Amino acid sequence: MIPARIDSISITTLEEKGEESIVDWFDQHKQSFYPLGWSYLRTQQQMEELFYRSIIKVHKELPRFKRETAFETRVTSIFIHTCRELSDNRSLQSSEESEPRQDLFKALDQLKEYEKEAIVLTYVKGLSKEEAAHLLQVSVEKMKEHLFSGIQSLKKEMGYGSALNGCKEYHKDYIDYLERAMDRSKKVDFEVHIYHCQECQEDLASFQDVMLTMLNLTERIEDFHVPSDFIENVKDRLAEKEKHRQLKNKKRKRMGIVFASVFALLMGIEVFTGSFTNLYYTWTEEDQQLRAFLQQDLGERLNLEAESDGVKIKIKSAIADNVQTLVFYEIEDTAEDNQYMMNYHEGVSVENEHEIMSRESNPRYYPPDLESDVNNEKKNVYQGKISLLPLTKENGTIKLKITKLQKLIRDSSDRNGLRSYENMEYETGEWNFEIPVTKQPSIEYVLDEETKVEGIPVRFDKLTIAPTATILQYAIKNEQTEKRIDFLNIDNLEVNNKKVKADMYGSSSSHQDMNWSTFQTQFDPLFGEKPKEINVQFESIYLTVQEPKTIELDVSRGYPQTFEYAGSTISIDKVEVGQPTNVAISNHEIENRAYESLQFQIVGEDENEPSSMEMNSEGVLVDKNGIEYDTDEIPVAYEELEQPRYFETVQSVKLDGNNAGEKVIPKRLEIFGYNTTKYLDDVVKISLD
Repeated sequence: MIPARIDSISITTLEEKGEESIVDWFDQHKQSFYPLGWSYLRTQQQMEELFYRSIIKVHKELPRFKRETAFETRVTSIFIHTCRELSDNRSLQSSEESEPRQDLFKALDQLKEYEKEAIVLTYVKGLSKEEAAHLLQVSVEKMKEHLFSGIQSLKKEMGYGSALNGCKEYHKDYIDYLERAMDRSKKVDFEVHIYHCQECQEDLASFQDVMLTMLNLTERIEDFHVPSDFIENVKDRLAEKEKHRQLKNKKRKRMGIVFASVFALLMGIEVFTGSFTNLYYTWTEEDQQLRAFLQQDLGERLNLEAESDGVKIKIKSAIADNVQTLVFYEIEDTAEDNQYMMNYHEGVSVENEHEIMSRESNPRYYPPDLESDVNNEKKNVYQGKISLLPLTKENGTIKLKITKLQKLIRDSSDRNGLRSYENMEYETGEWNFEIPVTKQPSIEYVLDEETKVEGIPVRFDKLTIAPTATILQYAIKNEQTEKRIDFLNIDNLEVNNKKVKADMYGSSSSHQDMNWSTFQTQFDPLFGEKPKEINVQFESIYLTVQEPKTIELDVSRGYPQTFEYAGSTISIDKVEVGQPTNVAISNHEIENRAYESLQFQIVGEDENEPSSMEMNSEGVLVDKNGIEYDTDEIPVAYEELEQPRYFETVQSVKLDGNNAGEKVIPKRLEIFGYNTTKYLDDVVKISLD
């Protein structure tokens, strides 16, 4: 039976248990995340807001988590992004700082952002340089440079002088030497130089003092006091949010009849005027999607402008409904030939978000449009759109603040058309807008259709037609113990013979009611369609299959050894007892393989004393046609592949004992089941007559 520990259960299980399981995970790991938050923030109010937002974001992002990435690594990344958002949010800052923060982290505030984050992740969170480099999306060598310059800056704060005074050509070796990670021949040369250079001796000694202070910080973190009621306060806020959501759903009234009546009335008045409006926008608006909104009178031209350091941003229009607030913009670099786009998670914020916007949904992600004629016409102009949260009021003014823009660097060697995210560049400045918006009504249609996929019931509940998106809500009944559907991927939706593709970034889980798990899939908008016939085209399902098997492990035996499972021959490559203990299993044969990944755990000799287990994997992407893509060798445009599957080829486990110095001796490998993708071509027909 799977132990009741979140470290060793699957992302799927977390999704099924809901937000409560994420809260429990943060409760178990608060001792490492709490001081990490204090390195960015100033008040207890901000800290509670940090955990509150992080729990919500992790829960909503779970369907997008990659199984090849450690869960804690992905959570830490979200946590850091939230820290950045709150540290930049002046509305949550206070002139009174909490005492523990003044004592422990005041010096870190003087560092540059990249220096601070390198030091915080290494010495506060206690990550390895490789893990920290992965989170910050830099190389390990660049990570060492950031650590060096950070410690250099801290020397001044700690009274050692304003700069390092040793020989610059040896600065890059300080950290490796002090951490005993230097090659022997290089170490000898370094020590010979230090022996003959008095300045380097003094410099290295002061550098070592600061570095030891930071290393001791990791031990001090264990004694960092987390208030006893801290997590309970966060839980209370989450409970209040859920209560508010339920009350709002009960009070929500449908606007369908009103919308249809008003629309019919408007269409009946001055047919000539309406025709002229359509023709006018056809002549004057380049963006086809915005043109369609304007032609349907679902928005208005704004042409708000702001400029900073030669970069001009124009807000062209904003369309709001119950799904999102869609902002169309144009960015022009008046000084150079650069194109920039807005990134919701990097330097874009709504200062009055709490007053006018709903926090019950996530903004939709729109990738950069590099194919449109308008974005290829000029090298210094980019037209795009960004999704913000939906409005809670019928009318309002969005106070949009932009402090950072993402630079679009087209790279012909990258199949994505953009340089990889680890090399992203940004333009900073300050652009402020007050955007007037009116929320447009949406129409909801109750569906009453049920089918079965792999013998599992799938129920279609509701179709929402909003101005900016079409949303299909459905539920999956997972009451079987031997097999369940984790994800159902829909290819397209056809309404009244008009077909719209599913949005790759627009699927999400909603809630769970008894044995039914509810999901939503977003599609492009269907303006003014009154559905009569609906066809839902399935694409694939992602299954969890329960098929238990136990393999005894004996550290005295030689490895590798093999065993049979799910029609495949799997190799146990190594079982190495140490601190940590390492176990690796592999299967590089993927043709006709029944599974994509295994769900398992390693049980030690002391079965009643669970150890910490960290899992990592290597794998290969395979599209529907059987073509393989090695993600480590070439950039892969995932969204361009036809229904890709990710096969794990190597799964590695690190086991640490609960007590310092304790070694975990593996006793057996327990496999619970596996995950697999099955392609579908089913079409479900729904009639609303």
